[in-house]
Order: sequence, then C-alpha cells, then structure tokens
Amino acid sequence: REFFKSFLEVLNLPRQSGRFNISTQFPFYREVLYKPDFMNVSRGKPVIFDMDMSPGDFISLIYLLKTPREVIDVKGVLVNGNGWANIATIDVVYDILHMMGRDDIPVGLGNTTALGNPTLGCNNAYAIPLGSGGFIDSDTLYGLARLLPISPRRYTPESSDDPEHRQPSAFEVWQCVRKQLDPGDKITLLTSGPLTNLANISLSDRDASSVIERVYVVGGLIRHEGHEKGNVFTVPTNRYAEFNMFLDPLAAKTVLESNLNITLIPLTAQRKVASFGSVLEALKQTQQTPESKFAQELFSLLKELQSREKLYHHVDIFLGEVLGAVYMVQGSDLKSTVMPKRISVVANTTRSADGQIVISNQSSNLVHALSDFDGDIYYNRLANSLANKKQSAIVANFEEQKAIWSRPPDNSEPKHTKFL
Repeated sequence: REFFKSFLEVLNLPRQSGRFNISTQFPFYREVLYKPDFMNVSRGKPVIFDMDMSPGDFISLIYLLKTPREVIDVKGVLVNGNGWANIATIDVVYDILHMMGRDDIPVGLGNTTALGNPTLGCNNAYAIPLGSGGFIDSDTLYGLARLLPISPRRYTPESSDDPEHRQPSAFEVWQCVRKQLDPGDKITLLTSGPLTNLANISLSDRDASSVIERVYVVGGLIRHEGHEKGNVFTVPTNRYAEFNMFLDPLAAKTVLESNLNITLIPLTAQRKVASFGSVLEALKQTQQTPESKFAQELFSLLKELQSREKLYHHVDIFLGEVLGAVYMVQGSDLKSTVMPKRISVVANTTRSADGQIVISNQSSNLVHALSDFDGDIYYNRLANSLANKKQSAIVANFEEQKAIWSRPPDNSEPKHTKFL
C-alpha cells in the first residue's frame, strides 16, 4: 500500500506532468494566418461549400480553392455535424484552408442531429459505419491529415473555456457572407452531405431564397421502377435511398421541395466516376503539385483499404462527391445532359423508406438532375485543375512547415501573411 501511495504521489508532481509544447520543439515557431490580397482582382460568383467532411469533400474543397477567383469566390465553408465524420475533423478543414493560403474563409459548424430532432435525440446517424475511433472515415482522415500543415485555427467545442476562439455556427457564417454581398450579388451553394444546414438556414432566414442563385446538391437517387439501387448498405431494407438524403430525410424534403433553383447530382451520375483506377491514372499523367499529391495519396489509400479490408468496401462512393464541384465550375465542358424532374422526398416514415426520392407528376417542385456526361473529360479536368501551378499551396505540407519553424523569419516568406 505504501508503495502505491508513493508511486501515485512519479506521477502527480508538477515536474512529472506531460506538457508537450510545439513552441519548445521548434525554436522559431510562430502562428501565421495566410490571407490573400484581393486588391485589383476581379471576383467570380460567391460560393458557399456545405460538406460533411467525408474524404471526397476535401478534394472538392481543394479543387474549389484552385479554381480561378475570376470564376468563383469561395466565401465560406459550412460543416454538417451529422454526417460521415466526427465534428473535430473541422481541424482538417482549417489545415487545408491554411495550406492553400485561405485563412480568410470562415468555417461554420451546423447541428449534430437531423432536422426536427432534439440535441440528444434519435436520428439516422446510426447507419454510418464505425471504426476503432468513432466514425470510420474520421479514422482514415486523421492519419492522412498529418501530411498537411497545421493551421493556427482549431476546432473549439462550445463548452470550451476559450470563448474568444469559439467555433462559429453555420448560421453565423451564412449571415456573415450575406452581409458582405455586393448589391445585386447572389450566392451559389454546393452541398455534399445531408441537407441539414441549408434546411435550417431556410427555416431561420425566411428571406434566404432571395439571395440564393442556385444550389448544387450532391446526393439522392431518383427512384424508377425496379432500376438502380441506393447506397445505404448498412440498412439493407432501404433499397432506394442515398446516404445524404437518408441521414436527414426531413431536411432533404424541406430543401428539394422548396422554390430554390436546384441542380441535383444524383447517385446514378456519381457512379459513372467511381473508379479509383481512372482518377489515379489521370493524376499520374499530370505534373505534381502539393494538391495533386495529396489527392493521389488519399485515393491510393482508400483504394488499398477497399481491396484488403471489408470494413472499407464502401469508400468508392466518395469519389463521386467530387463530381459536384467539377460540374458546378466546368459543367458546360463535360458534354453533360440535364433532365428536369418533378420529385417528392419520403421523410419520417420508416427506415425502409426514409430518404427515397420518387417521381411525382403532381408535384410543383422541379429539380434539374444531371443524367449524363463524359467521364473521361471529367477525370482529365479534375486532374489538370489539381496539377495547375496557379493558386497552389502556400505551405506544401507539414515537413515544409517544420522547416519554416526551424529558421528565423525572413523576407522570402509569403507576402500575404498576418502574424497573430
């Protein structure tokens, strides 16, 4: 007993406590925010990217940040709290923005439960596969994310004792972006997860539709008699739903049956570009940038995991998510066909039916569904955009960042920096 008492007293002494401090590891550590100078630069259409932090979303984000600013102007990122990854994965979003020199872009966290559910209520998130540390795709991303430079901005829980750096909400970011619009400007949204954030914005800001030009929705499967099946593989009885719609069917119904101008990138279109081999081959044919290297490593990892681990059999579904970003920017170049559809969404019924999208000729709600495009052109456009040397990374990776922290600052560092 005396031994254990003494032992508990190697452990509780202050000098024995673990105090990892990155600033002591690197003699010239400094926290820097990279913010571009947009003076005398024409700006494209304002865009908000709403994602649930699945692997494909991060490639989509990089692609959008590399798109010429004269074409699109990324104003904000909204993170869905009831999607594929743990909300702390926001750190990866911040790291990618930092890597690309875009620490000016705000990131807003949405609700962690589906629309209409209480904070700790039941929702369909049980259908997301789990790994050893939570949602399986959080496990995958946390390991790979350490290839990225570390941003000074980090996810801060609401219960934190650091209110000054509190994580903004999705609605706060929406309000901020809206206030910054020039007269006559409208916002284009790209959603690549459950539609919880957009539904909550529409319900909280009754005038939101007046400043939304178009919404590109990645997700959904329009059910036809006996044809293609959905992808909610963890709920076998639901044969025709797609995950983004299933995870919050009421939000999907609220958005897709609204008066918003909606282009749907359905599962049928996404499956045309769900080939790891094709996208990796296209990336190999281009020059290498930090962005294309990250994409190649992410897709190679997912391909390997899918081939040898049953738990990862589903990961090719994330390849199709990137299609939404490319189509929004370069749709006219993909030889695409879009079909108008009158649809209705099944919501809050049973697990076997929730999230299904059906044709409803009586419906007044019309969406424009991407039905066909040239897949080869798509792969080449994506690879060439990621390999473009313009608007490339400010800090390529964590190794480069460590080198910066190991030497005193000089005039060779990026000009558009602001020291905290």
